Amino acid sequence: MIAALYVVLTLVSHALGLANGQIQVRLSEALCILPLLTPAAVPGLFVGCILSNIITGAALPDIIFGSIATLAGALGTRMLKSHPYLSVIPPIAANTLIIPLILRYAYGIVPIWLSFITVFAGEVISAGVLGILLFKSFQKFFSHQL
Repeated sequence: MIAALYVVLTLVSHALGLANGQIQVRLSEALCILPLLTPAAVPGLFVGCILSNIITGAALPDIIFGSIATLAGALGTRMLKSHPYLSVIPPIAANTLIIPLILRYAYGIVPIWLSFITVFAGEVISAGVLGILLFKSFQKFFSHQL
């Protein structure tokens, strides 16, 4: 279910021109907060990212390493489950460190320093701001788990 939701939200972002390229604000990255609620979110996000990258026509290095970035972020979020507001840092960090390299070497997008800035900003918006808003909306329903 989480993988399917990730795909749908990525397709919405893709339709808006925000899922791939130097400027990325994937709405699906807000779901990276879900490992706080269940360990099943970790493989769900990973599979969702793989499928999203395939469906949107990403290059093979992007399919592989972009999905690994999402997996690393999800694992980091799960490890920080006792610190919900800090748990958005791993997906922001993983994507900021990995995606600009993919953009440079898989797609030839330069300058790489600009990709670091734009990917970081997009992740802060999607995984950080939208992720925290999603967390806050779940908080009242799952307060016994959080």
